[in-house]
Amino acid sequence: MGQIRRKQESDRLGRGRDLAAAGLRVDAYTLGDRREAMIADVRRGLSGFPKTLPPKYLYDEVGAQLFDEICDQPEYYPTRTEDALLVEIAGDLIDRYQPEQLVELGSGASRKTRTLLDALVGSANDPSYVPVDVAEEMLRGSANALALAYPALQVHGIVGDYEHHLRHLPPSQDRMVAFLGSTIGNFSDIQARQFLRAVRGQLAEGDAFLIGFDLVKATEVLNAAYNDAAGVTARFNLNVLNVINRELDADFDVAAFEHEAFFNERESQIEMHLRPTRRQEVRIEGADLSVNFAAGESVRTEISRKFTRSRAETLLRSGGFAPDRWYEPENGYFGLALALAGPVV
Repeated sequence: MGQIRRKQESDRLGRGRDLAAAGLRVDAYTLGDRREAMIADVRRGLSGFPKTLPPKYLYDEVGAQLFDEICDQPEYYPTRTEDALLVEIAGDLIDRYQPEQLVELGSGASRKTRTLLDALVGSANDPSYVPVDVAEEMLRGSANALALAYPALQVHGIVGDYEHHLRHLPPSQDRMVAFLGSTIGNFSDIQARQFLRAVRGQLAEGDAFLIGFDLVKATEVLNAAYNDAAGVTARFNLNVLNVINRELDADFDVAAFEHEAFFNERESQIEMHLRPTRRQEVRIEGADLSVNFAAGESVRTEISRKFTRSRAETLLRSGGFAPDRWYEPENGYFGLALALAGPVV
């Protein structure tokens, strides 16, 4: 994977701004061959059939901000449903499992975190919060805000890819890892099992893992959530072409593509695609690649798998976790599972 470049900043916030919070540390990690990895991903994805792009490239700084906007759209039920569920169960979770450290993978703007932190700070003797995200500017801003809001809390942010940088988590005797928002649904079944095993590898037996699962529901509800009337999800999806244009010197005409999202009932997953409105050839100089698009030929940019409780708990077991609690609202839209790290096999 190349050499990892590490930049530690315990007393400064990026771009020359002084940290306002004393209890804040941010470590930033990047993969030295990130550009080469993107080139390989783009070549493989756009040379195959059907054409695909990895969803991780949706989340540059602009994409992260757009996703934060998506969470506020009236059609997008996952965020508000999960938020309400966390309000109901946060106190019980913290009292029952007594963590000292809360790790949040893919923390984004840490929107949902305060509910858990309120309970953690009131319970733990030496509470700490470890947000992990690739969007550096967003992580730094949210981490600083939380360190200011909770003076008793130590905040140790990690700017990095949670698929590669989990080994840099700071040590803790009693850890709870949170992976919210049903992000697990963006992985294939094989990828999900590999990811869960990697998380399990960073936990002591009996440590807690809180994970969100979007559940199977009416197709019209699912389709509306990924096709909001304000068009925010469309802008989020199309932004991946801006990322490739910028990073790999490509000439995608972004205006010549349309966002498309639909529920694939057979695979039990939402699929997001970009569909060209006309025949075109795109040159990606950085990848030394020319790509022909027929009119209507789509590029799949993301999947979002939808689960039943049974499928979710089977997946957790396959990743080395023992399901311990299941939380679900009356409408059955979303599930939160609390699982415990099992014995190392």
